Amino acid sequence: MPATFLNISTYKFTPFDVEALPALRDRLKSTCDAAGLRGTILLSTEGINLFVAGLADNVHALLAELHTVPGLADLAPKESFSSEQPFNRMLVKIKKEIIAFGVDGIDPARRPSPKLAPRMLKQWLDEGRPVTLLDTRNDYEVRLGTFKGAIDPHIDHFREFPDAVSKLPDDLKSQPVVMFCTGGIRCEKAGPFMVREGYENVFQLDGGILKYFEECGGAHYDGECFVFDRRVGVNPDLTESGSVLCWKCQMPLTVAEQKDARYIYEKSCPYCFKA
Repeated sequence: MPATFLNISTYKFTPFDVEALPALRDRLKSTCDAAGLRGTILLSTEGINLFVAGLADNVHALLAELHTVPGLADLAPKESFSSEQPFNRMLVKIKKEIIAFGVDGIDPARRPSPKLAPRMLKQWLDEGRPVTLLDTRNDYEVRLGTFKGAIDPHIDHFREFPDAVSKLPDDLKSQPVVMFCTGGIRCEKAGPFMVREGYENVFQLDGGILKYFEECGGAHYDGECFVFDRRVGVNPDLTESGSVLCWKCQMPLTVAEQKDARYIYEKSCPYCFKA
């Protein structure tokens, strides 16, 4: 099938007036509904986070509308295409945080940590520079793929990340650390938090894994990248990987794992099967 639907994901930490959020929510919901778009837009006083898909012209119309909002003129999405609409409905919500972290005093808009461009990270890895890669994602995401040699903090939710940082070796505080996530948003909070905890040379991968795939392909990366829509996973060329979610336990399953005898559609998979 042709890749008909344009998928975009983007975020921006920028201060919004809490009293202006309901009107902005209604405005964006109306724009998306009129354009037949589906996905999720999260708004808060700290900014915007969105995942939206639809026909390309309609998605671009939404972006044009977003660019007129004060603070969002430079909003730049990551793009990929799919043969099917990956979202079931269109939601525009007002939340306390655009990515739940639960740590007070972290302000990425005003006090960000340094960003590292994808091509620069690839160059560092090509050169064999001494650098520690830190995956800030949840366990089930990491399982589908991650950078070679990256530290997996073994968390089930991003709110557990601060506790995971407290268990890292102390000598990492003086060494170069590059953290990464799917699209960059988690690192926007994880980076300043680590700086506050005494890490002296920490960077966040600008645009996350998806931007790295777009600019550098799969160099120094093993596997695919979990995404939060019906595609489940994308390959380094940003095509759908064929992974699915187990209907029972919601664990992502690669194509190889779907061939396991314990994978029974809508009943079980290797991770929840009980003999």
